[in-house]
Amino acid sequence: MKLSKISRFIGADLIGNPEDLIDSISSIDNPKENSIILVTKSKFITKKILESSATFLTFPANRNFFKNSNLLLSEDPAICFSKLTNIFAKEKQRNLEYSDRYSSFISQNTSVGENFFYGNGVIVEDFVTIGKNVKLGHNVVIHNKSYIGDNVIIDSGTIIGSEGFGNTLDKDGSWLHIHHLGGVEIKKNVHIGANCTIDRGTIDNTVIESGVIIDNQVHIAHNVRIGENTAIAAKVGIAGSCIIGKRNMIGGMVGIIDHIKTADDVVISATSTVIKDLKSPGTYTGIMPLLDHNAWKRTASWITKLDKIVKKFNIKKI
Repeated sequence: MKLSKISRFIGADLIGNPEDLIDSISSIDNPKENSIILVTKSKFITKKILESSATFLTFPANRNFFKNSNLLLSEDPAICFSKLTNIFAKEKQRNLEYSDRYSSFISQNTSVGENFFYGNGVIVEDFVTIGKNVKLGHNVVIHNKSYIGDNVIIDSGTIIGSEGFGNTLDKDGSWLHIHHLGGVEIKKNVHIGANCTIDRGTIDNTVIESGVIIDNQVHIAHNVRIGENTAIAAKVGIAGSCIIGKRNMIGGMVGIIDHIKTADDVVISATSTVIKDLKSPGTYTGIMPLLDHNAWKRTASWITKLDKIVKKFNIKKI
């Protein structure tokens, strides 16, 4: 694609030859000819990349570092880069659209919108509604009574609408399973990573609101509601009936116990365990217990000094 067309598509100012052709994106560590490299910080500008013939997507403030290169300049190059990746992702999709689909099953009792793309081994059960421009990776399973909104992407191996982990103890100490009769509702513009599991609701639906992005290997239990534009990193586990606010950012390996509610604009640091409601916006960190982020940093600082305190005051160790 010509640089002039790319600059218009991503909304960046072009400095250089508009007729030059681009065929790929490359990294700072492995620059390639006829490619575009994202450079967000001047410290990443090395002799190696300056000697390449690549085009650089960067801030206007970095312009003077590049004397003989084509430049795509933007005050927000990360957003431009996101648009740039869409160009090459669509090219990759076109190459896959006509591949054979082995062992896939799409129920006749399912409503499917236009431009539906799916890979091999996909199963879509009865009474599922799928909107427009939906893409399902290989081996995705959509169980009955699920709703998938427009522009949703679900990566390979993910299961939507699986039976939730609801059980109760019988008098003899054995477990009795509670059957889950609800569904899963995934609204528009949601991206769900690979090997995730989103359980159906017990009676009402589990709901993923619009604009949510979910990394790989995330488990969302029954009756959970995830607010708009929330981001969830890998290996997060959210227990049943939690209500997660809008624009939350949940770090990797976070565990959230059941029936927790979080406010809008909450950030939960990686590996934290959430055992109480988070009622105010802010950043929270910790395991025992979860605290306001700044309070946790003070506590953590004292924990690292406990051994010195014990020695100084000759406190008997337990």
